[in-house]
Amino acid sequence: MSNPLDKATSKAPPTLGEGCLSRYDPDALSPDDGTEFEGASQLWEQVKPVDEDASSGLDSQ
Repeated sequence: MSNPLDKATSKAPPTLGEGCLSRYDPDALSPDDGTEFEGASQLWEQVKPVDEDASSGLDSQ
């Protein structure tokens, strides 16, 4: 590695699909990619929007 900036680069993991359907390949992801987030559910509970329609039920017909 002759250029010291070479080690400062990163690559996106492989993807599946194209365009709007493009997503990271779950089989290619590893803990090195930062795919583990133990506090995700607690964070979602704090930031999710409050939906008043959901509390009254979806079948209002």
